[in-house]
Amino acid sequence: MLNRRTFLKGVVGGFAVTGPGLLVPRSLRAGELPIGATEGAVLAALSGKKPLIKRTYRPPNFETPVRAFSDVITPNDQFFVRWHLANIPQVVAETWRLKVGGDSVEHPFELNLDQLKRSFEPVELFAVCQCAGNRRGFSDPHVPGIQWRAGAMGNARWKGARLKDVLARAGLKADALEIVFDGADYGAIDKTPDFIKSLPLWKALDENTLVAYEMNGEALPHWNGFPVRLVVPGWEGTYWMKQLISISAMPKPEKGFWMSTAYRIPKGKFPLIDRFLSQEGEANTPITEILVNSLMTNVEEGQHLRAGKPTTIEGLAWDGGYGIRTVEVSVDGGRAWQEAQLEKDYGRFSFRAWRHTLTPHQGGKYVLMTKATNRQGSTQPYEFIFNPAGYRNNVVQRITVEVA
Repeated sequence: MLNRRTFLKGVVGGFAVTGPGLLVPRSLRAGELPIGATEGAVLAALSGKKPLIKRTYRPPNFETPVRAFSDVITPNDQFFVRWHLANIPQVVAETWRLKVGGDSVEHPFELNLDQLKRSFEPVELFAVCQCAGNRRGFSDPHVPGIQWRAGAMGNARWKGARLKDVLARAGLKADALEIVFDGADYGAIDKTPDFIKSLPLWKALDENTLVAYEMNGEALPHWNGFPVRLVVPGWEGTYWMKQLISISAMPKPEKGFWMSTAYRIPKGKFPLIDRFLSQEGEANTPITEILVNSLMTNVEEGQHLRAGKPTTIEGLAWDGGYGIRTVEVSVDGGRAWQEAQLEKDYGRFSFRAWRHTLTPHQGGKYVLMTKATNRQGSTQPYEFIFNPAGYRNNVVQRITVEVA
């Protein structure tokens, strides 16, 4: 069992870090955060991980430095860490069991890890896992919550069984409405709500939703959900249940805290294609798909470039699975835009790498901006759609560089 003492032994202090700039309303600009947002922004190491940006230690929440996004695939040892509950057991693969049941199944059953691997067709796909609060630290005015900058996300090659195949073995009844998931982690006190999430039946039966046991060709790291986690491509990471121990088909909506209260956004304020109708309320609705977004990965705020020397800007773009159509780059603060070159396509749920070469001919300040548009025609906004939890920040990035 992981406790505070053993956890702290795996953490080593580092140094303050900075991140990329984002274009946000009012006074907040690149390199500038509201009061309290930089607290705890130090590099620290977890067992099996390279130094990440520590946001909280209990529960462990660690952010990937932007430089780790130099490749489309985020390495396991640099993949961000996000947990909601403080106690995360060290699960033993040989004794792990997954219970599949609920009021809306005909034949509940239980299986072990070997049975999961042998009994169901293995599927591999690339998909971005992103915390819905990614970039919350840039919110203006400041909002409570983990003050993520741009690294509460990662892209991996996941392998596992299709959730729909597992459910088929249990035999779904006609009244099945939601599929409910629970993990092995638990709260520090009994009153802490268990982290339980659900999916609408149609999303659970999507051929890309996986019960995954491998990440980038290896067993899942402990901090990313070993031995088994849910992978829900295109949807925010809150649904990607880690250390999965139970799957339940139910005829009614899940009403626990993490569905009825948390991870909800004002109704009608954000564009939504994927709707979770059984969880919608009069005033708000649950978060679902990832919004289209982009990030420059090889330039930093205040970086110095040389006049007359070609400079290649590199970055990533992603969305909720519709696919990236274009990435555009501006070097003059958004007055003019040029289309960047898209690199290899790893699938519609994956990061898409892009690059753009510029040759600044005069000295001075250049404001670099990047925006992505997906195949549905959705593009990044210039201003953040404010909401009390700071969710879904996909505003156009803005970085100022110096040319001499």
